[in-house]
Amino acid sequence: MTASRYPIPARTHRVEEEIRRSRFITTVGYAPTVEAARAFIQAIRREFPDATHNVWAYLVGPPGGTAQMGYSDDGEPHGTAGRPAFTVLQHSGIGDIVAVVTRYFGGTKLGKGGLVRAYSGEVKLALESLPLGEHREMAELEVVILYSFVTPLQRLLPDYEAEILTEDYGADVTYRLRLPVEHVGAFTDAVIGLTHGAALIEEVGDGGAA
Repeated sequence: MTASRYPIPARTHRVEEEIRRSRFITTVGYAPTVEAARAFIQAIRREFPDATHNVWAYLVGPPGGTAQMGYSDDGEPHGTAGRPAFTVLQHSGIGDIVAVVTRYFGGTKLGKGGLVRAYSGEVKLALESLPLGEHREMAELEVVILYSFVTPLQRLLPDYEAEILTEDYGADVTYRLRLPVEHVGAFTDAVIGLTHGAALIEEVGDGGAA
């Protein structure tokens, strides 16, 4: 796993559990940006406006990162809810993730230790069955080669997960390719070797994420 390639939530996922008469509903989703995480949290708040608490945590970026993160106890005693929920996300091996734990108080207090166990445990429970996808940072390359190298180049593409976006047959053959960022260096070296240095290769754009 690299910073350009890591597991992410494939879709919004929800679990529910009762702990000492309190109802806990945990909703986990994909958050590629801080704005997306905040919008997700607001959507859950609107869905459960009468909940006692809507505790939340998010981590935007690669697994374990802290550059773009946040959490809130939402009225629970300080340090008993948001931080434990975030700690689970941070050590989950999953990136671009947001979790909201909705609690309907059932009349029995859990105590500080009980709250920490409840909120961290509910996030862990949701992650156990969370469907996963994959984040991949992509790059776009323009590659110009002689006609004699067309077939060898096309055979090379699957090894580097490269796809052809456009192809132009003029005096030479010009391809616009999209491939994962982590393969760009090795792919470039392979094409240079294949064509004995006769290829022109230029990175022409950020291919976004896939």
